[in-house]
Amino acid sequence: MNISKKSDRTRIGLAAGAAVLAASWLVVRYKTAQAERDHPPSGEFITVDGVRLHYFSKGQGPTVVLLHGNGVLAEDFLHAGLFDQLAENHRVIAFDRPGFGYSDRPRTTLWTPAAQAELLAAALEQLDVRQAVVLGHSWGTLVAISLAIQQPQLVSGLVLASGYYYPSVRLDVLSATPAIPLLGDILSYTLSPLIGRLMWPAAVKLAFTPATVPDSFKLMSPWMALRPKQLRAEAAETAMMIPSAAALRQHYPELQMPVSVVVGEDDKVVSAEDNSVQLDQELQNGDLTVLAGAGHMIQHVSPGVLLEAVERVEQRATTPGLNRLLN
Repeated sequence: MNISKKSDRTRIGLAAGAAVLAASWLVVRYKTAQAERDHPPSGEFITVDGVRLHYFSKGQGPTVVLLHGNGVLAEDFLHAGLFDQLAENHRVIAFDRPGFGYSDRPRTTLWTPAAQAELLAAALEQLDVRQAVVLGHSWGTLVAISLAIQQPQLVSGLVLASGYYYPSVRLDVLSATPAIPLLGDILSYTLSPLIGRLMWPAAVKLAFTPATVPDSFKLMSPWMALRPKQLRAEAAETAMMIPSAAALRQHYPELQMPVSVVVGEDDKVVSAEDNSVQLDQELQNGDLTVLAGAGHMIQHVSPGVLLEAVERVEQRATTPGLNRLLN
């Protein structure tokens, strides 16, 4: 009798769980379709080695390539105003990195920073870019550095904003469950987006602390970042943070081009002292800007500082004597 009751409770529990997942799937499917309907791709597409990439391009002059961080899309640079500011005197290209925005992320490839850099280098070749300053924010800095290591003749200079460069214990790795095969797929299409939406305000507030969240960031749709395919990409990159930084750290002294490192002094996502300040000490041709009163999302809080960093790197790239004076 007790066995029968236990079996009944198990069946009821399984049925209830299945009902919750089914309801979650319906909500996520609806919200994803709504987000994509309200925010269709507004850039251009290029196909590289079978991978379709979405990107924005504007302006004329020396080329600047923008690589966004985890959890956002290339559109973030447009909302922040940095894209248009740079486009006044540059040709600016901002990619949705693989799996983000409207770019593909084939599951046959492990999209490490090195793999993404290789893909983007081929994309830039198709776009007839022979040399560029590359600006990476947050996770995008790992891709920017990888691109500079692989293609030093292509990358004339680097601007690295709010980056994570040295392996350390991080609790956010525990949130990477959508990257787990099979289980991750189930969660990505059901519970994870809903949980992510509940956590969104707190996560955004943390990213901007000590500053308030500006209106420019509120232009971004949370559900564009929480779509199942992008959520899986975000989880995979969270899981790769520590090994990616560990693999790259030995190469930092090899960077010969000018590098401008910019970070918010009060960054709560990535420690400025343990990452940007330490990196600057290893670079042969670097300069460091620490922004007082700024957090992780400095492209929204201080886009002008990043614009100045790009111009400073360009000037140093074309004036070797200035580099010797600075060092």
